[in-house]
Formats: sequence, structure tokens, C-alpha cells
Amino acid sequence: MFVDEVDIHVKAGDGGGGALSFRREKFVPKGGPDGGNGGAGGSVFLVADPHRNTLVHFRFNPDYKAQRGGNGAGALRTGRGGRDLEIPVPVGTLVFKVDPDTGEKQQAADLTVVGQRVLLAQGGRGGLGNAHFATSTNRAPRKVQPGEPGLEFNLHLKLKLLADVGLVGYPNAGKSTLISVISAAKPKIAAYPFTTLTPNLGVVALSGDRDFVVADVPGLIEGAHEGHGLGHQFLRHIERTKVIIHLVDVSSASGRDAVEDFDTIRKELKLYNPELLKKPHLVAANKIDAVDDPKRVTALEKRAKKLKLKFFEISAVAGTGVKELIEAAWPIIAKARELEAKAIAVDEDEDEGHEVPADYNPALMPPLRSGTPKKR
Repeated sequence: MFVDEVDIHVKAGDGGGGALSFRREKFVPKGGPDGGNGGAGGSVFLVADPHRNTLVHFRFNPDYKAQRGGNGAGALRTGRGGRDLEIPVPVGTLVFKVDPDTGEKQQAADLTVVGQRVLLAQGGRGGLGNAHFATSTNRAPRKVQPGEPGLEFNLHLKLKLLADVGLVGYPNAGKSTLISVISAAKPKIAAYPFTTLTPNLGVVALSGDRDFVVADVPGLIEGAHEGHGLGHQFLRHIERTKVIIHLVDVSSASGRDAVEDFDTIRKELKLYNPELLKKPHLVAANKIDAVDDPKRVTALEKRAKKLKLKFFEISAVAGTGVKELIEAAWPIIAKARELEAKAIAVDEDEDEGHEVPADYNPALMPPLRSGTPKKR
């Protein structure tokens, strides 16, 4: 089951209470207060796990709670701290904080790096024991503090797959077949519409220790941005891609016009998110081995050239032109990765040296970029 949106509730552990205690030993008169402090409650974290590719494990387990801190004890013994709770999620998970009153969602974190760890809810601080309140004028205080409650939030998790290449096209254009040819992925392949019900991911290995991840968007048809077909569920999974490959069936088997198919998919991408058309695009005329009318190929090529897009003739089944297509995608991917690395380095340089408030929570406050942040 492919699940890419879930609602969960997280609660950090409460802090332990401070102890009310006085030292009482033989031959030690007026021992004084010795109540220890309570332990801090455990915090809740999300961790980007490369072995997860869906949010299905949250469907039946939506509630998560970290361990409570232990109470303080006599002899100035501090309570045990509660264990932190780490929740694994797929790389590419977006986290939204949900307002319990209005239901409004505010983005809180974006886990895009393997092993990235984000604080969701801070554990409560332990309460102070009566030993903390002893003064020269109050040598036997009977005051203690209870532990602070741990923070709790309603969260909405949304998965956007991290892929370098996004394959788009009408059902049965050959996307699953292409992924099975260029990678080790084994998606279901059949000659009927909507064979693919969930996005497929595959890792493409090229010579010279080069590799990239490719994903397809199933069920794209006209009106997908409005909920037609299945594409509206999965269009967001290509928002992170570095290059989009249009796979167009140029055979007569579909009964559709290849240029109209291509233009329709471009229109759906624009209506869903205009930024998608600003990404690099490649056009691949698939099923070239089954073409009975060369004019179908020529018309699509002219359309691609008019849009200044690179055009390829391929057959995913026979392997014709496939190598040239994926090699053409690599320079675009490599350049995008280089720019991303530079952007990350710049962000790190900007953040270095700035004072960060003690209560700053990277998950639940806006990112700090420049200047001295203000405390809440």
C-alpha cells in the first residue's frame, strides 16, 4: 500500500516532579533539605530513513509519546531523564503543524537528507526539589516544583518523493517499461490503462560511478490537476525532480494524436504548478519500433523543436535510443546537484556566527537565515 499523506499526534514526555525530603541520619542533627530535582521528559524526533518509501506505518499508529521523566528523590538524587522517541520517515517528507482550532497547516520541516533529524516536540523540564529553595533565612523549605508538561502537536505528514528524473505521459505510454529497462525496478507492466497505481522508483547506474533516481507519475490524463485519473494524487512527486522526461506513444495503438498527448500533459503540469514548466524537459517518442505512420514522429519532433526541447526516438522494449536519452539527462542532473551543494554551503556560511536562542526549535519555528533572531 502506497500512503503519502497522514495525520499524526505527537507528545513529548512530561518532566518528573521535584522531591520533598530532609536528611535524617543518626548523629547528624538538622540535616536540612535534600530533595532532588525531577528528570527531563523525552523529546520526539523525526529521522529521515532511506529504508522507508511510504507513510503506511502511520496509518494504523497515529499516536506517538515519548517517555516521562522520573521524579526526584532524597539524598539529592535527580530523577532519570525520559528516553527520546525517534520516528523514522521516508526521505522527502514534509511536516506541517496543524492548528487544533482552525485546522490551518503551517510547514515546519522538510526532511530531504538521509539521516536528517528534526525535533518535533521538546520534553518537559524536570521540577525542582526542596533543596533548591534552601536559603540562609529559610533552611527547611517545603516547596517543590512539579515537572513541566511535554509539548504536544497535531501534525500532517506529506511525502514528496526525491527523484532526479520524473517520467510523465499518458497511461500506457511505456513509463513502467522504461524504468524496468534502465534500472533494477520491476513494476507491473500490462497493456491496459492505469496498470500503474502508485509511483515507481528506480536507480539508474551509468558508467564512471554516476547514478540517479528516476520516478514516474501514474495516471496522468486531461483534467488531472482537477482530480481526474490518478495524477492529482501524485503530481507533487515530480516537484523535486531536476529534469522531466515526456514519454509519448507515437504508435497508432493508442488511437490518440501524439502531439495532442504531449501538449495535454504540459498543460496539466502548468495548471498544477507553473514552476514545473521552468524545469529542463526532454521529449522521448516511444514505441518507435511499432510506428506505422512516420508523420506522427515528425509532427512530435517539430513540436519539440518549436519549444526548444531535445527530442529522442526510443523503444523502451527494444532498447533503441534509451542510452542516448539517459545520457542526455545526466549533465542536467550533475549541474543541478552542483548548484544545490553551493546553495547549502552558502546557507551554512550565513548561519555561522549568529546567536541562536535557547528555546529555538528548528521544527516549529521559521528557519534562521541572517541577523540575530528574536526570542519568542
